[in-house]
Amino acid sequence: MRKVIRTTHAPRPRGVYSQAIVDGDFVFVAGQGPINPVTNELELGDIRSETRRTLKNIQAILEASECTLKDIVRIGVFLADLKDFDAMNEVFRQFFPEDPPARTTVGCALPKIKIEIDCIARRRKPGEQR
Repeated sequence: MRKVIRTTHAPRPRGVYSQAIVDGDFVFVAGQGPINPVTNELELGDIRSETRRTLKNIQAILEASECTLKDIVRIGVFLADLKDFDAMNEVFRQFFPEDPPARTTVGCALPKIKIEIDCIARRRKPGEQR
């Protein structure tokens, strides 16, 4: 059954999309950027700070979906500048210290921001180990 996820702990959508959709055992998180969820304003900075803010936003959406970062099975990273790849990876290692999800990273044109991230997570059944 399809369920729309909404949380005030992540940025409000700026377009016609949901923060996430739960369908069956899976959570599909829409692309997130470095937006402060309290002010709903861009939190621009270097790639490390923008990556950290973006992953915290994803974390909040997953928590509203009864998941954690450990439940992510696939993650997509969109970088405005592929030269930021190594610095972005430094932050990723902090959020995914072991057994990280499958990931694709591509360079693309982004408006003002340095990074956007989307993901798919699998919801665990009660009692199922992560």
